[in-house]
Amino acid sequence: MSTAYDIILEPIMTEKSVYMLEQENKATFQVKYDATKPQIKAAVEELFDVSVEKVNTLIMPSQPRRVGQYIGESSAYKKAYVTLSDDDFLDFYALDSAGQEAGTV
Repeated sequence: MSTAYDIILEPIMTEKSVYMLEQENKATFQVKYDATKPQIKAAVEELFDVSVEKVNTLIMPSQPRRVGQYIGESSAYKKAYVTLSDDDFLDFYALDSAGQEAGTV
């Protein structure tokens, strides 16, 4: 049985995902490759204490990468767009890496 921490691998923080979070109330996560939409919904609701309206998923294919003379590929992964209800908000910057409020010493 997978826990919520096994399903949600990490939030994706790009310019587009931050804009979607602020304007459309949609959070973006990298999730386990074989996770289903109901599992992702339950994991986000458990971890962040928010209510989820909808989950959209897509598979990001591997892309060719080059480092010097060596050619390889990036790994394929699964991405989930999670639409939150209007009265909920998800703030990734509320806590820093130590688990304390941001801006305090």
